Amino acid sequence: MQVTLEQWQALVTVVDAGGYAKAAEQLGKSQSAISYAIQKLETTLELRVFQLTGRRATLTEPGQSLYRHAQRLLEQAEQTEQLARQFGQGYEARIRIAMDTIYPREWMLDILATFAEHHPHTRIELFETVLSGSDEAVLKRQVDLSISGRVPPGCLGEQLISVRFIACAHPEHPLHQLDHTLTLDDLRQHRQLVVRDSGSRDLDSGWLGAEQRWTFSDLETSLLAASKKVGYAWYPETRIQHALQQGTLTPLPLGNSSMRTVELYLIRTDGERARPGVNKLASMIHAKANGQTFTQSVE
Repeated sequence: MQVTLEQWQALVTVVDAGGYAKAAEQLGKSQSAISYAIQKLETTLELRVFQLTGRRATLTEPGQSLYRHAQRLLEQAEQTEQLARQFGQGYEARIRIAMDTIYPREWMLDILATFAEHHPHTRIELFETVLSGSDEAVLKRQVDLSISGRVPPGCLGEQLISVRFIACAHPEHPLHQLDHTLTLDDLRQHRQLVVRDSGSRDLDSGWLGAEQRWTFSDLETSLLAASKKVGYAWYPETRIQHALQQGTLTPLPLGNSSMRTVELYLIRTDGERARPGVNKLASMIHAKANGQTFTQSVE
């Protein structure tokens, strides 16, 4: 014979409520039913869980240990029930998201933190991508939701935000020492820093006319290289706010050529058949961007 979950619940409630009568009231049962549950638990375990101390029943030493374990058991049982209800409503056990690296990380982390408050058991897999990486992940059905600068064929993309890019270099870079508005010929004489396409198509984006070029697999390394005066690049503005404030990067004097804009789209891999969790995240992502002018400045 095994101790039932109901009996463990009776034990924990008696301790937390401070007595059999209050425990019975909280659980909506008679006091005799609570007493019988505790008696059955002690009989099954062949040990005393409570002892009389004066006129009060207190936990024995084994009872104290069992009480702590029972608390965890009940918490796990409650989580299991929540998970079952979540799955019963169609929510996914796992949601995979491809996010273009120019989308603000802070926004995504805020969204996921809020989502986790209501769906703590849904596992999230977040992939940061460059150029074709996000839409390729949709085509290969490697993700459920994608934030991408490209809408793959056969899919519908919902316009999300406009991302602004700005050309930058360290303030001591030679391009900043020229006493005129820079031209493309000026740029060609210096090293351009670019970030490699994370997809298999090896796409390029933006101006790539420099004879010298360093290519990185992630944006952070490119930013570090620029701060060391080895080259220039177009960067998402919000990703370089700290560098701009600290003075380790400065916009290049390129006039109207110093900035460009990229549109980001939200794509649900299953489209209208997307499950509730994906739809909820999509709504939260839209809400975050709704009514806000978002500027960023990455090659």
